[in-house]
Order: sequence, then C-alpha cells, then structure tokens
Amino acid sequence: MFGKIIDINENILTVENLKGAPESQILNYHVVFTENDRKIVGEIIGMNSQVIKIMLIGEIRNDIFTSGVSKKPTYQTGCRIITKKELESIIGSQDINHRQTLLIGTSNTYENFKITTHINDFFSNHFAIIGNTGSGKSCGVARVIQNIFYNNAESLPTNAHIILFDVYGEYNRAFEDINKLPRINFKSYTTDLALIDNNLITIPAYFLEVDDLAILLNVTETSQLPIIENALKLVYIFTSDDPKVIEYKNDIIAKSIQDILASGKSSTQVRDQIVAVLTQFNTETLNLDTIISQPGYNRTLRQCLNIDAQGKMNSVGLVVDFLDNFTKINLDRIELSGNFVYTLDDLYRAFEFALINEGILSSEHVFDKANTLKVRLQSIINSNNRRFFDYPGVISKEDYIKKFFLCPNGEFAQLVNMNFSHIDERFAKVLTKMFAKLFFNYTTNLEHRASFPIHLILEEAHRYVQNDNDINIIGYNIFDRITKEGRKYGTILGFITQRPSELSTTALSQCSNFLVFRMFHPEDLKIISSISSNVTPENIEKIKTLRPGTAMAFGTAFKVPLIAKLDLPNPMPESTSVDLTSNWFK
Repeated sequence: MFGKIIDINENILTVENLKGAPESQILNYHVVFTENDRKIVGEIIGMNSQVIKIMLIGEIRNDIFTSGVSKKPTYQTGCRIITKKELESIIGSQDINHRQTLLIGTSNTYENFKITTHINDFFSNHFAIIGNTGSGKSCGVARVIQNIFYNNAESLPTNAHIILFDVYGEYNRAFEDINKLPRINFKSYTTDLALIDNNLITIPAYFLEVDDLAILLNVTETSQLPIIENALKLVYIFTSDDPKVIEYKNDIIAKSIQDILASGKSSTQVRDQIVAVLTQFNTETLNLDTIISQPGYNRTLRQCLNIDAQGKMNSVGLVVDFLDNFTKINLDRIELSGNFVYTLDDLYRAFEFALINEGILSSEHVFDKANTLKVRLQSIINSNNRRFFDYPGVISKEDYIKKFFLCPNGEFAQLVNMNFSHIDERFAKVLTKMFAKLFFNYTTNLEHRASFPIHLILEEAHRYVQNDNDINIIGYNIFDRITKEGRKYGTILGFITQRPSELSTTALSQCSNFLVFRMFHPEDLKIISSISSNVTPENIEKIKTLRPGTAMAFGTAFKVPLIAKLDLPNPMPESTSVDLTSNWFK
C-alpha cells in the first residue's frame, strides 16, 4: 500500500498510496521507516486515493521508543505498518498483571490493545485528571485506582497510602469491595456530624501552627500574624503544667497592668480596666486580693486602686513598684515546643488576653485586628465546625498519622476516602490545606527519605488549589510547595478538575502526567495546549470530540499522546448524571 516518499515538509511526510483508494480503518495507525539500526515511527494523519499523510513522532532503537526524530528518512526509505512488538514500545506492555504495569484503558485505534504505563512513571510524579462535567472524570479516577489493586492479586500494593479528598462524597461505593482483597483495606472518613458510626474527620486543635491559624481565621494582613504568634505563646503559658509558667503568667499580667497605668487615661478608666484584667486573668500571687505591704499597714491591690474625692489614684506608685517584682521575663524568648496541648477554648482565652497584652488596649488599630481574630475564632467555637478540632485524648503527629491509616481489624488502609460533602467550600479548603501540610511535614521529617509515600488526590481541585493570597500572608501556598518539593520526599499530588484555568499555575506546571477527558472551554484548552510540547493542535481538536469515558493520556509516563477508552469502574461511583425519565415518570 505504501509507495515512495513524495514530499517531506517539516515532520509531515507525503507517501504514495499504491492501493489507489483510501482505507479509513488504518487512519491513526503507526508506520515504520527502517534505516540501518533505527526505525523511524510515524502516525497516519490523512489519506486519499493518491497519497498518504504521515506525521513523524519518534524513533525505535534497541526496542526502545523515544519521541522526536533526529534525522528524517530519505526519499528511498520504505514504509510499513508497525508490528505488535514495536507498538508495545509506544503504547505500553500488554502484560497488565505485572506488578509494575498500570492499566489506563483500551486503545481507541488498535482493537484489543491496552494502553499501559510503568506505575513508577505515573504515580511517582504529580498528575492531573481534567475534563468537563459528564466527560467521565470520576469514573476514570475510580477505574485507575481500582486497576492498581485488582490487576495483580499475587503482588498487592500493601504499602500504598492513597488519600482521596472527596468533595461530593461519591467515591465510597466505588472502593467498598477493595476490603475483600487479602491485606488490602479501604477506610472512610466523613464530615457528617450525624453519622456516629463513621470516622469523623478531626484534627487536634493543638496541631495548628501560626500558618494553619492564619488560614483558619482568614487572615488578610501580615500584621495579624504576630498577634497569632503571641496568642500561641500565651496559650502555651496558660495550659502548661510547669511551675515555671506561673512566673511567665505573672510577668504578662503585671506588664499589661503597667501599660494600662501608663496609658494616660482617666483614673476611672484605668481602675476599671485593671479590675477587668485581674478578674479574668490572675494567679495565686497576683490578683485583686493580693496584699501589698508597706510600713504601718497592708492593703489589697483592689484597695490601692481606690480613687479619692479629687479623682486621683494616690497609690499608683505603690502599685507600680509592686508590679516591678514580677516583670523580669521576656515573652519573646519563649520557644514553643510544638508538643503542648490546647483546645480552641484555650486559644480563645489567649486571644482575649492578647487584647490587653503588649499595650494593645492603648492602640485602637491593633485592638481591632486582634479583636477581629478573636471574633472569627469565637464564631468557629460556636458553630458545628468546632467538632472537627475536638480530638479525643492526646496524641503526637506521628502517632496521629499512623492511626489515620489504622483499620478496626488492626491492619493499615492503603486507600482512604475523606468525604467533605457536609461542610461549606471555604471550610473544606481550610481542612484540605491543613491535612496537606500535616502529611507533607510528616514525609519531610522521615529518617529515610520517601520511605512512606503518600498520594493526595483532590477532587474539584480548582476550588482549593488556587492562585490565592497565602503566599502574600504566610509566605507560601502549601500545594505549590508540595508540587515543587514533595516528590523527592514521597508526597505526591493528584488534581481532578474541570477548570484547569482556575488551578494554581505553579501547581499545574509541576504536574508531569495528564489524563484529559472532553473539554470545550477555550481558556482551559489553551492551558492544556501549553502543558506539554507533545500536545499538538490536532490533539486539541481530538479532545473537543472525545466520547464520555475516553481520555487523552500524555506526559512523562507516555511516549506520545494516546487516546484511551477507560473501562467503567466496578462498582461505580455515585457520580452519574440525574436520570430525569426515572424521576419525571414515576
């Protein structure tokens, strides 16, 4: 069928059609031009009764395919259809039961041929699964994960740690049968407060660091961060059992009272503020009933605040001298151990004290910022969301992560689903960032790097992985940081999204592999076309017309962009479109 090469234009070759008629069934087939020790591979992209158009895509040397052509074939080079062995070097091994093989789907071009890749090539890099609503993304995600566990019963991934952040609560059903495999477990967490028997998603309040609290309290100015830092130091002091802490506490209270005394306000205002402080914050040695001694008689601190008929507080000097005995400690020198335990209520009390500490009461601007944080924290405490921080008992971060994967049968779960469908989008975003940071920090601190790989797969990733203000407030975006640094430590991100144009550009640029289902939006298609040099305008046109359940696979795990039809998952996720006929015509 293939005659001589008639024309070579860039990477497009025109070859004689000896058959004299087009054969549409071989359109998109691969062909080989053989020259000495190399085989030049092309794809049939068009034909008529006279000529066949072939686009060069790569070379095969020593049975290994590499994309790109170092030298074009001569006009005398012959052409033939690719063999099965040669095809496997491009679309992947057909031994889908091998432990290193990840099945993606079935070739849309070659009947009964599977599209596969090496499991390391795909899952050791960040990846994205993209497509419009109804294009088959959720089913595709479920099928690929099922393939990991079901395709090789003799060698199961018992040390996998895959966590799926499930926005709509649609994946539980798809993975419930995985527990039937030996030593393989599926675990589910939920945000539904009504489901007592299920594992409620909780993260101990005392795990929250300055960055976490800044995100939780929706901090909008960097000047609010020192207030949070101060509050954490205060909560450390208020909750510690160390006897030395009483000295810190006395120091803070004494300095706060001294600031009030020096504020220049009226005697009545000064007295009322000091009484308010010592009523709520006091110790056995510093309170309103503490005795202040002087030659001849003793008075309580409360009595020293009395105002005479001229409106003066005559014992101010006595009080200042007394307070000097306590102000010997610098709060800035306190180093937080990171292992102290506190509740949101403890933190709220610390914020209250922060309002009077360091002279805040004398600065309305600073007071307003601190009070805003306190009010936001109070709204969380008064809402159902506080339940997600009420972790029972005391646990270290390392033990928490181990328990996170532990199942009732004493074995560890390889796949964990976190159902966020019962909370609002902003709070889901907060929790997602907190957990991502927790897991990333855990893997970075392992003695043996990448010895505990964790895959975080985010459904509707464009809602959470955004070009948001985090980098301006806390100095980084946790997802950007993971995409740039996480791979070497074993924290891998997977983004599932229908709007790649709304995803963080940094995070998306660090992804190495892509499964792209049908897409229409011009901005999203523009993003996809810029992702990889292998994506051609012809590929973009194909993406627009893909059928549901069919995706274009490309990236470092694939030699060339390939169209794969993914099998339906079994069981299916609860993600199918509404069946109107069943509902309308009951």
